Amino acid sequence: MAVKLIPPADDAYNYPLLIKQLLLSAERYAGDNEIVGGNNGQRFSYAEFVERVNRLANVLTEAGIKEGDTVAVLDWDTPRYLECFFAVPMIGAVLHTVNVRLAPEQIVYTMNHAQDDLVLAHDDFLPLLAQVKDQLTTVKSYMQLTDQAQAPEAPLETIGDYEGLLAGAMTEFDFPDFDENAVATTFYTTGTTGNPKGVYFSHRQLVLHTLALASTTSMNDNMQLMQSSSVYMPITPMFHVHAWGVPYVATMMGLKQVYPGRYEPATLLKLFVSEQVSFSHCVPTILQMVLSSEQAKAIDFSGWQVLIGGSALTEGLAKAALDRGIQIYTGYGMSETCPLLSTTWLPRNAADFDTSEQVQTRVKTGKPVPLVNMRIIDTNGRFLPHDGEAMGEVVVRTPWLTQGYLHEPEKSEELWANGWMHTGDVGSIDSGYTLQIKDRIKDVIKTGGEWVSSLDIENLISQHSDIELAAVIGLPDDEWGERPHAVVTVREGATVDHDAVVQFMQNFIDDGVIEKWAVPDTIKVVDEIPRTSVGKIDKKLIRSQLQSD
Repeated sequence: MAVKLIPPADDAYNYPLLIKQLLLSAERYAGDNEIVGGNNGQRFSYAEFVERVNRLANVLTEAGIKEGDTVAVLDWDTPRYLECFFAVPMIGAVLHTVNVRLAPEQIVYTMNHAQDDLVLAHDDFLPLLAQVKDQLTTVKSYMQLTDQAQAPEAPLETIGDYEGLLAGAMTEFDFPDFDENAVATTFYTTGTTGNPKGVYFSHRQLVLHTLALASTTSMNDNMQLMQSSSVYMPITPMFHVHAWGVPYVATMMGLKQVYPGRYEPATLLKLFVSEQVSFSHCVPTILQMVLSSEQAKAIDFSGWQVLIGGSALTEGLAKAALDRGIQIYTGYGMSETCPLLSTTWLPRNAADFDTSEQVQTRVKTGKPVPLVNMRIIDTNGRFLPHDGEAMGEVVVRTPWLTQGYLHEPEKSEELWANGWMHTGDVGSIDSGYTLQIKDRIKDVIKTGGEWVSSLDIENLISQHSDIELAAVIGLPDDEWGERPHAVVTVREGATVDHDAVVQFMQNFIDDGVIEKWAVPDTIKVVDEIPRTSVGKIDKKLIRSQLQSD
């Protein structure tokens, strides 16, 4: 059946969903809010910020960047980076947010694969680029980013330093209209094998994601993360899924924003206090690092709202955060999903919950956000019931999912098999639409014919009062197929051994929470649990280290 279309008036404006439209409201709502650079003390009003975006657009155009070109950025979290979030895609170019924590050879691979034309690089990364510039096959020029009042001499030829170039640029730029499906950003997600994979997002996708995220963070009475009075500081790198897309929301809303530069606990805590930060987001290991620092002991965290994603929020960390006054929540998504898919949903009477109920609610992966269609499927691709018991792979549809992997059609087809994006996560969905992720498909442990969730075991171990962080992996076993093994970090001054953890886990066995075969065979105390380039627990490396012991 053909749908009925209403033809527009001859003079009707076909409003494209472009990133420039997000900037329209920034000055309207900002009042005297500022955008702050914690690394160098810069402070900009929103009027100054918009002017700087215009100046940067003129600088990029003068440098020869045109529609369809790719501009790479290697920087810490700064107001400069936020300006790039807008100016680069707004002129029709593609912003490549380079993961600066990758190995040098992987950085070279991603920059060549993305076909970068211009590179904006902080002083800290210029020596690396000077060493590998002959390996970069498409890069035509470099721009220096510095936090110093006077730019130091660069180890390779550049078109100039960022602030100097902006100072000499025109303050107005006529940003064009173009197809809203034009690619706006690209970045690379690392897997367990092979080279990083490039994902990409259009203007339309980023605008829709921004609107959905804005509504999600304010529609629940008990989770008001972003309001006009909020002070936002990301603790998720801006190269990682656009800092989860929150900077676009914060700018659209005109919030005070604080960008801390390089992540160091002392700096983060100093800014938290001095700038009165009310909302942040990060992976669990980063929050654990901040809370474990010496400076954190004297700080009152009451009123700080923190959204956790990237890895599972354990009950142990959730309780530790709540005990310090932090209102903590779970968000779920992945690089391929822009990233938001679901968040914690607190019922109206959540304030009446005791600590145990608060913790159990906040660690759940949450309800799908507006416009997200989420299902679980079995190994044959059949939909499973939403009864809270059936477990299957989580598959999704929503307007802001990457349409594939850059230049990799076969992997793109796998990602989008049967018209649903495959997350690679195993979970259950209950009758109230609440998702609970059980594990990554590759991390589920099959022991003695039974499936055991590594996340469930980590969650239980984390509730031991002397344990800070736990990671569980499966290793081959001749008799059982696989057996769980754990590495843990302990709180300062505490002593924990294998027997103590096994004795603690016996409580859960006695209560029928887990079976005895879910207790790890080995529990190794380590100084630090390995992390990936974006701060997640690196189970691939842990598995390799334990196998070589």
